[in-house]
Amino acid sequence: MRSSIKNTRKMSKTLFTGFILLSFITLFFYTPNARAQSRPFTIIIDPGHGGKDTGATGTGKYKNEFEKDIVLDVGLKVRDKLKKMIPGVKIIMTRDKDEFIELFERGAIANRAKADLFVSIHANSAGFKAEGTETYVLGIHRNKTNLEVAKRENAVILLEDDYQSKYDYDPNTPESIIGLTLMQEDFLEMSKRLAHLLEKSYEKTGKRKARGVKQAGFIVLHQTYMPSILTEIGFLSNKKEEAFLHSKKGKNLIAESIAKAIQQYKDELEKISNEEENSTTGEENIFPGVTFKVQIASASRKIDTAPYNFKGLKGVEAVKVGNFYKYYYGKTSDYDQIRQMQKEAVEKGYKGAFVVAFKGKERLSIRKLLRNKKK
Repeated sequence: MRSSIKNTRKMSKTLFTGFILLSFITLFFYTPNARAQSRPFTIIIDPGHGGKDTGATGTGKYKNEFEKDIVLDVGLKVRDKLKKMIPGVKIIMTRDKDEFIELFERGAIANRAKADLFVSIHANSAGFKAEGTETYVLGIHRNKTNLEVAKRENAVILLEDDYQSKYDYDPNTPESIIGLTLMQEDFLEMSKRLAHLLEKSYEKTGKRKARGVKQAGFIVLHQTYMPSILTEIGFLSNKKEEAFLHSKKGKNLIAESIAKAIQQYKDELEKISNEEENSTTGEENIFPGVTFKVQIASASRKIDTAPYNFKGLKGVEAVKVGNFYKYYYGKTSDYDQIRQMQKEAVEKGYKGAFVVAFKGKERLSIRKLLRNKKK
């Protein structure tokens, strides 16, 4: 047991070495207010597998039976539907043809684009009776089934050259997954919300059996710094589902389900943004018992909070959360005041600075606080 813990800690330390370099680079999207308003809403569509990585296979009934082919067709349909549904949206495909893209590069594509969402599309394979959709967010595996799904999808790194230097990860070792979860902690709730909307959309639009939102240690989600999900659109090992996934109608329904969920997610974010903007006009915005702070950075090691380390910002506070240190600027119960401090942090260079709220040690939903204030 001690050896296992020691190896896990060593693995986690190595995983986060690169992330230390981002200590002073704030993550660019947490709330709509943190985004530059002139920048288009950017979505990454990631059809899983490709090229020499075929993914799951079906029963042998169809000529193009591979997962890589089906999810590419679906991904392209999602792209086309979103362009019609969301004016001005920017869609980036990690691949738009049958080619092998490393997991590391899929995440890098999203990060370079400073995307608002990352959606990875896959097809499942299990027993011949298994059916339905599953949508995952990053997390430690909760059961053996989730672990096996993550191991199967992560095993693609074995096809990459020199994968050990990129990931320090063994697809066959459960302990390797533990260190993959913390870097996306701040996006988890947003990822869960999108995942829930998608599973509901599968049920309503696609008339599918939705198996629910789950958590597992997918490397492709770990590589991204934004709300991210991986969705399994059905089981190729089930003859009925295989036929549905190969049909034009099936692919269209799946793509429509995904596109509608994304549109609903974006609409919700805009509603939150409008509520926050409207709350700053007119009456005083004091919340007794609530402490607002501006989160400006997150890192895997503790940094001296002297102003010279934070571009001249004074009074920065470091708080350890799990294996991470979060860095906060400001402390007030006045929402208008904290929004001004957020603006100051952004002007100093922390473009992704965002407001958080606490009551004691409990983190609160700013959206709910603002709504209750209006009542």
